[in-house]
Amino acid sequence: MIWLKLVHIAAIALWSGALISLPALYVQRAHVDSTASLHRLQALVRFLYVNVLSPAAFLAIASGTALIFLRETFEPWFSLKLALAGAMTAIHIMTGQVIIRLFDADEIYPLWRFTATTLLTLAVVTSILTVVLGKPDLPALLPDAFGEPGALRRLILRPQSLSEIMRPIP
Repeated sequence: MIWLKLVHIAAIALWSGALISLPALYVQRAHVDSTASLHRLQALVRFLYVNVLSPAAFLAIASGTALIFLRETFEPWFSLKLALAGAMTAIHIMTGQVIIRLFDADEIYPLWRFTATTLLTLAVVTSILTVVLGKPDLPALLPDAFGEPGALRRLILRPQSLSEIMRPIP
């Protein structure tokens, strides 16, 4: 399990670093003066996204999913971490969409967008680190049945009343 956790941490670090640094390359689009330089920049950005960022994201999510099953984490802080990882995934997807459009004719990446994207990504990554390292004692926002293993069977097989659905599993 220690090797899986090491892979997870390394993949998260690589994924986070690439997501934070790619917008700085987008800004360079406005300062490229020749077609050859533009093609080199485009090739670099696409290489980083396809060969570094996306495999790191896949490894981070796959190893994190495996760790869920190995560690059986059913704590409210973990739900918050998963929601933040979902936000990081959304940033990843939007990054891919930016790359597709950025190298069209007469496209630039404004400085305000660079600043906003970088700050948002930094906020999400910092929040994930804070939640994971701090493991805050958060209140459960959902009923206990949603966090209990095996509760889905009880909810599906015979939901007679709301009080029966929400009772703990014996």
